[in-house]
Amino acid sequence: MQNRRVSSLEASESLSARAPEGVPFASAQAVTGPPHVEEPTDYDGILLAGFGGPEGQDDVIPFLRNVTRGRGIPDERLEEVAHHYRHFGGVSPINAQNAALKSALEAELASRGLDLPVFWGNRNWAPYLEDAVREAADAGAKTLLGLATSAYSSFSSCRQYREDYARVLTETGLAGTITIDKVRQFFDHPGFVAPFIAGVRDAVAGFLAEGVPADRIRVLFSTHSIPLADAQRSGPRDIDFGPGGAYAAQHEAVAEIVMSEIAEAIPEATGIGWELVYQSRSGPPTQPWLEPDVCDVIGELPGRDIDAVAIVPLGFVSDHMEVLWDLDTEAMEAAEEAGIRAVRTPTPGIDPAYVSGLVDLIEERLRGDAASDRPHRTSLGPWFDVCRPGCCENVRAGFKPAAAGIAP
Repeated sequence: MQNRRVSSLEASESLSARAPEGVPFASAQAVTGPPHVEEPTDYDGILLAGFGGPEGQDDVIPFLRNVTRGRGIPDERLEEVAHHYRHFGGVSPINAQNAALKSALEAELASRGLDLPVFWGNRNWAPYLEDAVREAADAGAKTLLGLATSAYSSFSSCRQYREDYARVLTETGLAGTITIDKVRQFFDHPGFVAPFIAGVRDAVAGFLAEGVPADRIRVLFSTHSIPLADAQRSGPRDIDFGPGGAYAAQHEAVAEIVMSEIAEAIPEATGIGWELVYQSRSGPPTQPWLEPDVCDVIGELPGRDIDAVAIVPLGFVSDHMEVLWDLDTEAMEAAEEAGIRAVRTPTPGIDPAYVSGLVDLIEERLRGDAASDRPHRTSLGPWFDVCRPGCCENVRAGFKPAAAGIAP
């Protein structure tokens, strides 16, 4: 990046001074809008929020209608995406993965003596967030801590979840009964970063053992592309993160940490190059999205004298459809066509380090840890507990009411 990265700790004092009182739908500790909530909070439930996915062929188009609601996209266009799901029998693996994550979180919470139920709900398919919040209310929960299965800052990966929290509380009539805060975006938490380090280390070590020279190996860190205008509005508007906003800056910062760890662990890997690439673009050709595309870059690698590529799904927490189709299918086909060796490294899934890290994030809010004591691997962290005014605007739809953040 050309711009100096500003950490959330550096920004906290000035942002806090400008924060108005009254964060909607928030706990008493978060309602005044501090960047980092440094008071203990007695949460009585965790709201695990997922994206959701179809469970059969008949679910595919209704699911995609949910995902694209309000955009007026006809079914014939949705079918262009539906074939990804139909290739796998109409079943997305994401629900099974979130069920496994819920079980893993419950086990880790219990091992630490934390009596906190986990209520799981999705934005776009059953079980829905509405059902999870009603279940929490029926169980007597009043103060929930949201944990979305997304690590980075953007409209679709953070604010949209916060808007759904607000919508669900309003539509269920529980806004005066239940509050919802959220854990900070965890892109640079050690528990999230560790599985990526391990995966890249194994891929690089494998290539080197096969006799591929370091300067003929490339590491591609892949994440979901988003509209450029949305990327530029990701993160607090008061901080200049560069042309890709906080979304791109966060990914770049984590990739740098991963490659630094690889160079330290495998000295002969020092000369390996890397770059951030994007996938899963779905917008019209006239709309600028973050680039370059992963498959386009793979096609160029032979011309750069690259013989092997490690494809790292840095933007994803589990092996859902964008990983299975865009990387395991299309990107691997692109590598085969280019005549280069390719390995796709693992997502965190239910890796013990990742699950433990998520519970660490829950505990830091239960205790009200000082921001200066919170673990983070990049200079951008620790990220904010309460999202700042104007953070992650949706250019198309503007700002809607959202929980866990200060209204713009």
